[in-house]
Amino acid sequence: MSDLFVYGTLRFPDVLSALLGRVPVMSPGRVEGWRVAALAGRVYPGLVRAEGAAAEGVVLSGLSEDELVVLHAYEDVEYDIAVLDLTDGRPALAYLWKGEALAADWDVAGFATTELAAYVPGCAEWRSTFRG
Repeated sequence: MSDLFVYGTLRFPDVLSALLGRVPVMSPGRVEGWRVAALAGRVYPGLVRAEGAAAEGVVLSGLSEDELVVLHAYEDVEYDIAVLDLTDGRPALAYLWKGEALAADWDVAGFATTELAAYVPGCAEWRSTFRG
């Protein structure tokens, strides 16, 4: 499967370009029973179970195996990878947060405004050292 539901920093083309060298095909996606949670001391979110909630995000399509290796390594051991069913019936891989989450939802617009510009160079630096 090469479709990946992303809900945090990976939904931004600048981040994808820094990590993959390209921006994959993107389409809107949503999963019910989950929320995009803020995490203490982190600028990125985690996807956590939440009865009655729905997480909005983006589905990345057409990812190669090599690109999935890069993204899986980037998300690291703090996330599990699972297949979720989107509300439109499509299955997609998703990164599920394994740790504690805050009660607040992640502020995607706030991240875009205040954190994104400083976040992207770190992605490019990480990618330049990754040897997967």
